[in-house]
Amino acid sequence: MAVSGFCTWPANLVAAGAVSRHTLYAVTVRVRFAPSPTGMLHVGGARSALQNWIFAKQHGGTFVLRIEDTDASRNRPEWIEGIVSALDWIGIERGSYEGPLFQSAFAEAHTAAAAELFAKGKAYYCDCTRDDIALRTEGQVRGYDGFCRDRGLGPGDKRALRFRTPDEGETRVVDLIRGEPTFENKLIEDFVIARSDGSAVFLLANVVDDITMKITHVIRAEEHLPNTPKQQLLWEALGQTPPIWAHVPVVVNEKRQKLSKRRDKVALEAYRDEGYLADAMRNYLMLLGWAPSGDREIVPWSVIEEEFRLEQVNPSPAYFDEKKLRAFNGEYIRALDVDAFIEACQPWLTGEVGGVRVAPWRAEDYDPAAFAAVAPLAQTRVAVMSEIVANVDFLFLPEPAVDPAAWEKAMTGPASVASGDGGAADLLAAAVTAFEASPSWDAGTLKATLEAVGAERGVKLGKAQAPVRVAVTGRGVGLPLFESLEVLGRERTLARLNAALARL
Repeated sequence: MAVSGFCTWPANLVAAGAVSRHTLYAVTVRVRFAPSPTGMLHVGGARSALQNWIFAKQHGGTFVLRIEDTDASRNRPEWIEGIVSALDWIGIERGSYEGPLFQSAFAEAHTAAAAELFAKGKAYYCDCTRDDIALRTEGQVRGYDGFCRDRGLGPGDKRALRFRTPDEGETRVVDLIRGEPTFENKLIEDFVIARSDGSAVFLLANVVDDITMKITHVIRAEEHLPNTPKQQLLWEALGQTPPIWAHVPVVVNEKRQKLSKRRDKVALEAYRDEGYLADAMRNYLMLLGWAPSGDREIVPWSVIEEEFRLEQVNPSPAYFDEKKLRAFNGEYIRALDVDAFIEACQPWLTGEVGGVRVAPWRAEDYDPAAFAAVAPLAQTRVAVMSEIVANVDFLFLPEPAVDPAAWEKAMTGPASVASGDGGAADLLAAAVTAFEASPSWDAGTLKATLEAVGAERGVKLGKAQAPVRVAVTGRGVGLPLFESLEVLGRERTLARLNAALARL
């Protein structure tokens, strides 16, 4: 690896002279993350934000948050706050970076750049419609055919400004991840840089903003690579040295299709609200195309900050495996100390998630001591924090929320307790009598008591537990039964068993 000041370059690129056009002395790194406020933050975007954030931190540089808000018809203020809060959640906290800056605030600079390119002969006005081009070329030309290049048109109604792409040569893009993608200039159409109303399109606005904000490194998704030669030509036409590029791999689903918000679960906020821990999420996101040293994936964030290198990112598509993320999250949950776990559960137990109260019980019915008693048991069983509600709701609801399928299986179905003509009702009645007479109310005594009730009926403990569990908790699976009964208490347990008997 060749090093110059703050910049690291793959040795093969330096040896080949590929980076000679860049300044190879000390550079003050400035990177940017530039989302559009048209929806929730995509997990792929969050991955790019983290990579930019770490790169800036490693090099003593600056991270800029730029909101590309020029599409007024789709922008919504709440999406801006959503982006900022989502970045807060993964550790890119407001106040620690420059911004948010807004692309719309730089409209005058965009217009000035367009005028400069026109004055230099680097751009020209065009009044061709798509139908005009199709008719003229009989559909044989893909893109624009250059018809207006030498017509000498000035600005006017229905006239767009096009960049005059060089007729010869090639544009080499020096990319820290992909080497030197090379594009023949003759295959790059004369692309539009400003609309007839004078407003800049994305390509020009993006370049002008990067120039204005003194961005030195553009780290972004692979999907932007086809735009890069056009943007590099614009940088050079405006008399500026292009930035250092790094195009990170596209994120795909299990079918190896690019993640789509129309088809896939892609919103970072959705994962947050489901109960994924921030540490688990950002650890996993950083593994999309990169891996820390050694045979390990779950590592402290400090290790990722120390070891991450852009040039080590794999350019191949990165599979976003939600099952693996879920497993990651479970590991992070189990690594919490109990007090931290209890604190992490509170939004689902007593507060709001995504602005909505989640808990189905009344606030005054929540018992912190009861939850603290079962928290160590629940911690080993949840993979996302939202699952805590279904595990403990029986403690705080007046009556358990009974799962019909679990009831049928445990109480009346062919797999329910078989004990002569009595079945589950006989076992529950005997359990009530035995529990009432129990000298103490602790998990060990309760287990021995029910085991004896089952043995009298030729039923093993596992089978005997099923109707008791459903009667008391409403579900067929959950926390360890006898510890749950101990916390619930004798009176409430007996009341629920008798209610189940009455229902049978």
